[in-house]
Amino acid sequence: MRQAEISRDTLETKIRVKINLDGSGNSQLNTGIGFFDHMLDQIARHGTFDLEIEAVGDLHIDGHHTVEDVGITVGQAFARAVGDKKGLTRYGHAYVPLDEALSRVVVDLSGRPGLEFDVPFSAGAIGALDTQLVYEFFQGFVNHAGVSLHIDNLKGRNAHHQCETVFKAFGRALRMAVTPDPRQAGVVPSTKGAL
Repeated sequence: MRQAEISRDTLETKIRVKINLDGSGNSQLNTGIGFFDHMLDQIARHGTFDLEIEAVGDLHIDGHHTVEDVGITVGQAFARAVGDKKGLTRYGHAYVPLDEALSRVVVDLSGRPGLEFDVPFSAGAIGALDTQLVYEFFQGFVNHAGVSLHIDNLKGRNAHHQCETVFKAFGRALRMAVTPDPRQAGVVPSTKGAL
């Protein structure tokens, strides 16, 4: 089974992440930011990953350190769980609608971190989550997972819907990328022979 557990302790946060890429979409999440937990649950359910996250952060300041550090730790766990990437599809993409909102996410397990993020949120906060921190979560993830990630919200008026389509599409794109390709079993999906 492709799984990993990572702990990250700093003066700002204490985080434990456990991921199973071959799970069934179960999650146990506690970051102290309710809407953020709801979004992380979308990754698990739509990626069909089992995901456990326990985070204690300096929320008396704001949510920045917690959200960013969860992204970093999830990225580290994902990188460890995905391993050498032999036999994987490598690329994944998804379009996900929710009422008036529509988002597209495209991912490449390239080994090179890169984020293109175009999400014009219609509100500055959703519950206790500052919408600026959505970018910080994904930046932390790509830097430590070593993936190229393009996220575009194509339509949307409601910030909750915009955000939810992004996280659902992210989960589905990752699910596609980590799916074994039976025609490439044991082969690194790159002309370089390494990712």
